[in-house]
Amino acid sequence: MEIFQLRGQEFIELCSLLKVTGLCGSGGMAKTAVAQGQVTVDGQVELRKRCKIRSGQTVGFEGRRIRID
Repeated sequence: MEIFQLRGQEFIELCSLLKVTGLCGSGGMAKTAVAQGQVTVDGQVELRKRCKIRSGQTVGFEGRRIRID
């Protein structure tokens, strides 16, 4: 499991997280992955592209998981 640090921010939007962590190569790819139900947040499929991801949550995509600190 990888760890992503919010660094003083309250949250990060789901598509932005997928892009900055390299799980998706671009914002467009991230939006498509979310829209197709390929992304989970805390084990549940998440279809909201701008979902606010906060500390303590876990995001999964293509067998990789990222915990937010």
